[in-house]
Amino acid sequence: MAVPDTAETVQAVIDEIRSAVIADPTVLEEITAGILARGHILLEDVPGTGKTLTARSFATALGLEFSRIQFTPDLMPADITGSYIFQEGTEEFHFTPGPVFGNVVLADEINRAPPKTQSALLEAMAEGQVTVDGETHALPEPFVVIATQNPVEQEGTFELPEAQRDRFMIKTSLGYPDADGTRELIDRRADRDHPDPTVERVADRTDVLDFQGVPETITVEDPVRDYIADLCRATRTDGRVEVGVSPRGVQRLFEAARARAVIDGREFVVPDDVRRIAPPVLAHRLVLTPEASVEGASRRSIVESVLDRVSVPAMEEPSAEQ
Repeated sequence: MAVPDTAETVQAVIDEIRSAVIADPTVLEEITAGILARGHILLEDVPGTGKTLTARSFATALGLEFSRIQFTPDLMPADITGSYIFQEGTEEFHFTPGPVFGNVVLADEINRAPPKTQSALLEAMAEGQVTVDGETHALPEPFVVIATQNPVEQEGTFELPEAQRDRFMIKTSLGYPDADGTRELIDRRADRDHPDPTVERVADRTDVLDFQGVPETITVEDPVRDYIADLCRATRTDGRVEVGVSPRGVQRLFEAARARAVIDGREFVVPDDVRRIAPPVLAHRLVLTPEASVEGASRRSIVESVLDRVSVPAMEEPSAEQ
């Protein structure tokens, strides 16, 4: 599929989602970039901001199968992956797939389950498969995990392990609606005789698979590649950071920047693509020093300071022959 056609359809998807979800378009574009780049998304927000509605709306607009897993302290790995159940009729064990077998899987309040259960998603997110009792089962394609967690309420929660956080391409937040959005929420609630807006399907599974192949065709010139590398290396030398961006994080920034270019309908990446997508791709991968944590430094502000001090390359539009 050509870049302009993909950009047009992707924008139609975002517009359709905005008809039901009151959110900053930039956040919806960040989530879309993650899906285009075959990544997974972590939404960190207080309750009631529309995280579940957003995940379900993306699945509906893209024509994908939606599945929800409610993470709780007593959730077991088999409750996610599925298990073998003995069938009396055949006297054999048959595999019963768990809720992870979906195209868009909502891992709701993922930090409420213990690390052992959280890790049940690790193989699925990394390899697109799950292993149960020694047998490997492929997950459907496309496969996107949209996980949510509450940043305020910490009682009864378990912090995501670094390896798990690093598997998420994008970490973002819907945040509170602006003044117009808040007023629209009130108007919707007041007009109870009319149903809330619903999301209609804009694409289908085959379209999404085609979309995900388009970023692979995007040109990334050497100066932009060097810029991506310089940004990631700079996070490792910041005095407030104990562990900087991993090699996987470098690759994810490269992939997300290409997806960002597709959304804008361009066949090449410019430094602004990298700058716009860097905070949601890099911030959650940083491990701060104890001193920085005590002083209240935020990972996102550190990424923004890195963006301010790393030189931005001058770019010319690639020629048509390239």
